[in-house]
Amino acid sequence: MTNLFTRIKNTITADLHEVIDHKEKKNPIALLNQYLRQCEQETEKVRKLLERQYTLKSEFQREYQQAAELAEKRTYQAEVVSKAGETELYQFAVAEQQQYTERANRLRTSLEQVNGQLSDLEKKYEEMKHKVKDMHLRRLELMGRENVTRANLQINQVLDSHSYSDKSYSKFKEIENYLDRLEQQMNSSFYRSTIDVRVAQLEKEMKKETIS
Repeated sequence: MTNLFTRIKNTITADLHEVIDHKEKKNPIALLNQYLRQCEQETEKVRKLLERQYTLKSEFQREYQQAAELAEKRTYQAEVVSKAGETELYQFAVAEQQQYTERANRLRTSLEQVNGQLSDLEKKYEEMKHKVKDMHLRRLELMGRENVTRANLQINQVLDSHSYSDKSYSKFKEIENYLDRLEQQMNSSFYRSTIDVRVAQLEKEMKKETIS
């Protein structure tokens, strides 16, 4: 049964890799966008852990300072009650001082560990941010190359009628013919308006000569 499950798992994994490879060949930028989103999500998780580590550091720091201050306070109180001959209070103060001192030592060790872990997390977080930034730049580079490739393909199709489909080429020629006709119509309209003005001017001049 275990071998059967293993074979099924391997088959599914192989099929998944095949789909991913096919998708990457078909649209590498789309797959890169998917990877980029995943990396951004993981980076955000690390950022939140880093914030939590800062909070833990602050808590450890606060607890350590409090324990150290209480240990120092009990040490001073033990000296006072010892001079006053208060045996029971002295024993209590000494016991308290030892507990607070041990707590402060333990908290100082934990604080050092937290600082070390925090430094490690900060380095990894910075590395992840650089990786994400590099992926953004790589995506821009790929998009630029893809855009140039498509543009060159379109240009070559327009300039080379042999590689252009009959339908697209005829459409292109149709646009050219339309522009030619439009230019002829504009020229014709210009000449018609010009001759109308000129004839009218000549008629006026001829009438003036007749009257004279």
